[in-house]
Amino acid sequence: MREFSVPASFTVDDHDSIVSSVYSHERDDPDQVIFRRLIGDVWTDVTCAEAAQQIRATALGLIAEGVQAGDRVAILSATRYEWVILDYAILSVGAVTVPIYDTSSAEQVRWVLEDSGAVLVIAETDGHARLVKELSDELPSLRKILYLESGGAAALDELAEAGKAVESGQLDERLAGLRAADPATLIYTSGTTGRPKGCRLTHSNLLYETRGAATCFPTLLRKGERLLIFLPLAHVLARSLSMSAFANKVTIGYTSDIKNLLPTLAVFRPTVVVSVPRVFEKVYNAAELKARDGGRGLIFDVAARTAIEWSTAQDSGGPDWRLRARHALFDRLVYGKLRAALGGDCHAAVSGGAPLGKRLCHFYRGAGLTIYEGYGLTETSAAITVNQIGEERLGTVGKLLPGNSMAIANDGEVLVRGGVVFDGYWHNESATAEAIVNGWFHTGDLGSVDDDGFLSIIGRKKEIIVTAGGKNVAPAVLEDQLRAHPLISQAMVVGDDRPFIGALIAIDPEGFDVWKQHHGKDGTASVADLIDDPDLVGEIDQAVKQANQTVSHAESIRKFRILPVDFTVLTGELTPTLKVKRNVVAERFAKEIDAIYSKR
Repeated sequence: MREFSVPASFTVDDHDSIVSSVYSHERDDPDQVIFRRLIGDVWTDVTCAEAAQQIRATALGLIAEGVQAGDRVAILSATRYEWVILDYAILSVGAVTVPIYDTSSAEQVRWVLEDSGAVLVIAETDGHARLVKELSDELPSLRKILYLESGGAAALDELAEAGKAVESGQLDERLAGLRAADPATLIYTSGTTGRPKGCRLTHSNLLYETRGAATCFPTLLRKGERLLIFLPLAHVLARSLSMSAFANKVTIGYTSDIKNLLPTLAVFRPTVVVSVPRVFEKVYNAAELKARDGGRGLIFDVAARTAIEWSTAQDSGGPDWRLRARHALFDRLVYGKLRAALGGDCHAAVSGGAPLGKRLCHFYRGAGLTIYEGYGLTETSAAITVNQIGEERLGTVGKLLPGNSMAIANDGEVLVRGGVVFDGYWHNESATAEAIVNGWFHTGDLGSVDDDGFLSIIGRKKEIIVTAGGKNVAPAVLEDQLRAHPLISQAMVVGDDRPFIGALIAIDPEGFDVWKQHHGKDGTASVADLIDDPDLVGEIDQAVKQANQTVSHAESIRKFRILPVDFTVLTGELTPTLKVKRNVVAERFAKEIDAIYSKR
């Protein structure tokens, strides 16, 4: 077993904590703008001193509510400024933050609150609070529910008021008592299969993650940069990058309003964004659709090819003068407009949670937006490998963060250990023993490492399809290619114990509307109405044939089925980070899968 290691260029002391930067910033740089807070439609500056003052007031309120060191406090909310203030306040008193996605079902909320033993819940909306109240009889540890919005005093105001009765020295004692080895957060896996498990991350884990990220991105995570977070803070990627940005005095903004993301980008003007691959895919597909709708589809196609060629040439001696001239032309015609749509100042992005795909990586870099793709899990405090400034290899997920090691097992599974790796699952010793063997965390992902230490991910071990003929197929390669088509929202490759590979195709609603216009179809027709339409079937067939060019004949999709509905988070087919829940889709669309293999 070949092992790769990268030593840490920093230290994490026993008395370090992830909240220490809150109070050091207050002391050393009080007037630095650390947040921009959205109040109504206006972004308002929040300095380090103002943020620390609000975090202190909230922390004193938590003490007033009887929250003890080690207690679990849950936040049931979408991404917003108050989420972060609460998180730092919870951590400041030595308690443990338990994030819950605002889209979680009643059963998911019940399980997380019951398993974690949360004593306090901060709920964003009346609906969230009602849900928790209805579950309260099943939650013996739960003492109180606070509201972030309506339904009484806002949680931060209520806590600040309660905290006035608490001596400030009590908070100082809590802060002095923090240790790097203390638990900081319980993050429940989003659960593409099975019941979510609570990943126990310590202050040390988060410090290794945030300090490691700063080492990898010295020109992105620094004072003067602006980061917009629109992913769920309940997901470890958004939260850890937010913490790293905070520690390095990046100005951070938060929004969960994805429908109005473009106007938000135009006003906030981030220099850096963090997202999951599906968002980058949708931005590309939307730009392509807009170009085709305006009769400029051919120009976009040539511009996209030029961007990919230009980026590819960067890795092999640089572009020649002809390619440079073409690239300069399309920078004015296409790429500049794409960057303007992201606010005009955005020059880099961080992507994680799933593979992005080499083609899109090259397109965005060629268009002036370098996407640094990384790899990690909740169990690794977010990224454990990432493409880094000055050390990037597109198509891979980069090299190790400092202070960590990785190896490839004999069966191809990626094994990791080090500063970012969790110490176990909450209340689940058997799962911990299965996941961590001889100090190595078994990620469940298959991968390979090149001689320079760059990791490439093949796919989830459990998701590898084995056909009836014994052929092993990694579905992600085909699915990534299919989702690149503007008509396709999601694709799920099937074929386990079947004679050949098939695919379920979910149609993109926006792409479908444009397609109907261009093909003279009834504008009111649904996907279900046109599911057997020869033009629609033919369009998807072309996308499938193009995807098949990236794999061998034995791995190619022979038949597909268009589904009448899209996959969504609300209907349960997607996780909050837009990954397909394969078990849910396989059960829900079992008839459609059987139809692929019927002899008729």
